[in-house]
Amino acid sequence: QVQLVESGGGLVEAGGSLRLSCAASGFHFGSYTMGWFRQAPGKEREFVAAIAFHGRSTYYSDSAKGRFTISRDNNSNRLYLQMNSLKSEDTAVLYCGRANPPTLVGPYYEREDKYDVWGQGTQVTVSS
Repeated sequence: QVQLVESGGGLVEAGGSLRLSCAASGFHFGSYTMGWFRQAPGKEREFVAAIAFHGRSTYYSDSAKGRFTISRDNNSNRLYLQMNSLKSEDTAVLYCGRANPPTLVGPYYEREDKYDVWGQGTQVTVSS
């Protein structure tokens, strides 16, 4: 069964850091571009970052650029998001997603409808 499970969220003060993890199973993880999206209360899900299947190309939203780093370990089937210099505006549920087609590239990596599997999400709360 194809499955994505996020973890690592929590409560942090503004300026702090969190590292999120997404464990993948049930498919060949190393063949797929992966992405992180977030959803704040009352808002639509929005793109945060994406990484190509081989891990050598990364893509970021303007808000994430310079503060967040997406990475992956294809040997352990895990996707990561290192978040630094967190702001109250970063408060949201963070989701990891699997791209479809597997080798999805920009600008399509920003589109939620180009991902076919999602995790349950992990809550990130940044206090001001």
